[in-house]
Amino acid sequence: MKDGYSQKLHKVIPGGAHTYSRGDDQFPSNAPSILERGEGAYVFSPEGNKYLDYGMGLRSVNIGYANKEIADACYEEILKGNNLTRASLTELKAAELLCELIPSVDMVKFAKHGSAVTTAAIKLARGYTGKKLVAIPVEQPFFSYDDWFIGSTTLVRGTIQEASQFTLKFNYNDIESLKVLFEKYPDQIAAVMLEAATTVQPNANYLREVQYLCKDNGAVFIIDEMITGFRWHLQGAQTYYGIEPDLCTFGKAMANGFAVAALAGKREIMQIGGILEEGAERIFLTSTTHGAEMSALGAFIKTMEILKRDRVVEHFWNYGTKLIDGINKISKDLGILDQFYVEGYPCSPNYVAKDKDSNVSLAMRTLFAQEMLEKHVMMPYIAVSYSHQETELDMTLSAAKHALTIYQKALEKGLEGYLKSPVIKPVFRKYN
Repeated sequence: MKDGYSQKLHKVIPGGAHTYSRGDDQFPSNAPSILERGEGAYVFSPEGNKYLDYGMGLRSVNIGYANKEIADACYEEILKGNNLTRASLTELKAAELLCELIPSVDMVKFAKHGSAVTTAAIKLARGYTGKKLVAIPVEQPFFSYDDWFIGSTTLVRGTIQEASQFTLKFNYNDIESLKVLFEKYPDQIAAVMLEAATTVQPNANYLREVQYLCKDNGAVFIIDEMITGFRWHLQGAQTYYGIEPDLCTFGKAMANGFAVAALAGKREIMQIGGILEEGAERIFLTSTTHGAEMSALGAFIKTMEILKRDRVVEHFWNYGTKLIDGINKISKDLGILDQFYVEGYPCSPNYVAKDKDSNVSLAMRTLFAQEMLEKHVMMPYIAVSYSHQETELDMTLSAAKHALTIYQKALEKGLEGYLKSPVIKPVFRKYN
């Protein structure tokens, strides 16, 4: 425990936060243990300390904290009653907006978080195909906290083994590994779910090959756009890569931090969750009291407006390119580019920290994050927002020069005397 706030948090909240990625074990000990508010690209501790933030609400805040336009749109919906007894005009407008925006989407079901809609996608695929098995890439770390997924990882405590035994793993970018599953389990795979990309770029035509393989084998092709949605392209990574999923799931950056997630896709599949087909066997898809909360959907509608008007996705790519080039130049000038570099897509960069033997090192990652915090830049990972502008870029590169200078010294002399914090830990680990 780091301070009084941390002790209080752990006393009343398992893990000290409602997302494990916000936990104490994910940050150096000089990070603020609790935050009071955010504004633009900055967050503030109760003591008034100000930090330039690159966590941005676990990537959910894509415009900026406390954006007045979005807050006002949310407030207007609250004054309309926020959650009504029948479907609201606001949820109709939001649903029509998503259907018009994403080419593959004919229908949509809104919810409050990603796990709800990814699990609903699996249920829908099984209901549509009558098959049980689901295939996901072993390299992609998180799809849901429900048993079908989390029970297939090392974190099995509290899960029912029978629920995850139908989850198969293949290797991303290796189409043959997926073909092997279809051959081993003929006419048994209900769906293939994957993120279009993470920090790894798909091989040429790989995603189309997955799409065609699903079609040929009668499996539902599901793209999880929790991270890629509204970052790679306004219409999602599916448009960026020229693929057409049967179902897709969105969340995070949909509403600038407000709780909105979506299961969307082709009418022929989505409509089996409906009530109009007389005599058809029902599937109880999602039925959530707060799934169509008007305030959050108002935030979604306004966020989409701003994304279009201000060309926000284009800004992500431009800013990210400058950030990648800037940090990598600092690293190169210090002679440590093999040990520390920023990679991935400019719209969603990723930094890699290695030791002197060029092995990926959580200790060295902790050191870098620790030293960035010394300059009041909080960078657990890199999530760019529209509020990250030239001033923020200059501040980040200045902090990176300081942090990487310390990093270079630690590579030469060892971590002792430089690392002043416990080493951060992986979220997905079997033991605390």
